[in-house]
Amino acid sequence: MPRGRYSLHDPHDHTPLGEEHFHCAPGPSGWRYVSQLTGPDGDHRGSVDLAIDELGRPIRMEVNAASWQVRGAAIDGVTWVRTDPTGTEATEGNIAAPGFTGTSPAFLVATARLLRLTPGAPATRVRLLALTDPVLAPRTVDQAWALVARQEHPTDSGPLLVDEYRVSALDTGEVHTIHIAGDVVLSAPGIELEHLETPPSAFEEQ
Repeated sequence: MPRGRYSLHDPHDHTPLGEEHFHCAPGPSGWRYVSQLTGPDGDHRGSVDLAIDELGRPIRMEVNAASWQVRGAAIDGVTWVRTDPTGTEATEGNIAAPGFTGTSPAFLVATARLLRLTPGAPATRVRLLALTDPVLAPRTVDQAWALVARQEHPTDSGPLLVDEYRVSALDTGEVHTIHIAGDVVLSAPGIELEHLETPPSAFEEQ
């Protein structure tokens, strides 16, 4: 069960945004990721709890930030409920999309698992429901994912397969590179893996 810490920063000006302390593990129904977020001052600023099934679909998601909360799952596309800090108002939403995305590395692992790309194959388009900072405002985004390369790297605990993805934002044309090993993001825009206690878990292909 991988356990570790990501540092988060603004992908444009590199302003530190804090850290995400996480643990994740595959299970009989899929994969689960749980994390706590702290700000640059060390204060608690949110949490992520994401569970996906063996096909990469979100069966349960709960994200908290700035006292806002979003809960969602794959129901007729994706369905979610966003609750304000007072807990008195809840807004429901639904779109035809296979998954969620956001600033947490968990969503990158989930999307990669959902798409099951082949190295060198043409890019695959995907529509996702993004939860945007700072108050988890929902926004639909369209991306194109391509698995550019899959390379084996030697480590003390054995060979590590690292996937290099090219992710394009179809609305802005921005292109980013993401490196994922098993169920751990090694690097991505705004994300750096700072500490990992145990090696990444490898997904079993269905």
